[in-house]
Amino acid sequence: ARGVLCADHHKGYSMPIGGVLASQSVVMPAGVGYDIACGNCAVRTDMHATDINVPIVMDDIWKIISFGVGRSNAERVDHPVFDAIAATHIPEVRGLIDLARNQLGTVGSGNHYVDLFEDRADGRLWVGVHFGSRGFGHKVASGFLARAAGKAWGERTDDSMDAPPTTIPLGTALAQDYLASMTLAGEYAYAGRDWVVDRVLRILGARPEWRVHNHHNFAWSETHGGEQWLVVRKGATPAFPGQTGFVGGSMGDDAVIVEGVDSPTSREAFYSTVHGAGRVMGRMEAKGKWKKGECVRPGKIDWPAALADLKTKNIVLRGGGADEAPGCYKRLAEVLAYHGDTIKVLHTLRPIGVAMAGADTFDPYKD
Repeated sequence: ARGVLCADHHKGYSMPIGGVLASQSVVMPAGVGYDIACGNCAVRTDMHATDINVPIVMDDIWKIISFGVGRSNAERVDHPVFDAIAATHIPEVRGLIDLARNQLGTVGSGNHYVDLFEDRADGRLWVGVHFGSRGFGHKVASGFLARAAGKAWGERTDDSMDAPPTTIPLGTALAQDYLASMTLAGEYAYAGRDWVVDRVLRILGARPEWRVHNHHNFAWSETHGGEQWLVVRKGATPAFPGQTGFVGGSMGDDAVIVEGVDSPTSREAFYSTVHGAGRVMGRMEAKGKWKKGECVRPGKIDWPAALADLKTKNIVLRGGGADEAPGCYKRLAEVLAYHGDTIKVLHTLRPIGVAMAGADTFDPYKD
């Protein structure tokens, strides 16, 4: 096996977020993570940022799009992915169809968001989103982690950050079932991000001109050095030569559209790059510990000061909290610099509107 650690790395469940594992013998469900197919989608619109009233648009986004744990979409969504879920030969996955139907088009919480951006080069308005396969993917991951540990679907496994890695030998029925279910969760995540972006475009009255869409929690069968590998990326964006990706910073930092470049380092990294800026502190460390409305242990983030700073940058925030403040993250430009000649930045996007669930409603999903 081969391993890669990207510059946005930080501690994750069983495997670092920002990590890549390439194997010819096993798949590691914890490497993909609980939020299977978490990823980013960005769309350049036919509008300019100055064409819109950002506070009003953000109010509409906050009212129409569902943010938070366990939320359902108030709008009925039909998509072919539901037929695929209903047709799978794995009964436990088929049993998740109602959950999947209800949650498609919801964003969740934690570091998952819907953002509006202004292109620093030409002022063009972009829409960007970050989330994955929601409760459907979480239950698929949990079920297969249990089976890989020799337990029944639904039984609890060690979900601590220091849990030892559990792997499944490739070629076994369990590995095939996991990879098939993971692929379904990937299709579901793509559908959800597309729906949310398209719904925001309807709010804006805008048309899409260019869409950049990637998973960063997934396992792909790829050819490297003339050999076949199963490449697991956990919080790492695929960046093959010419492939574009959307990488977010923090709610107060620029995001970028990048393109993979061929180089010796790129090949060494299995054509992988960062998925974000990377955390520098945990959620509890950032916001402190609260019990019955009282602060038991103060956090390191001064949230009122962070809000004031966002205001000076003309960033309109809906939701959010101290656990997602800019101070919780590295600076994206500094992180990208470590990836040198593996990528090039095509567009730099300044956030003008950010919507994410509050600190008291973050998901248990581990990116």
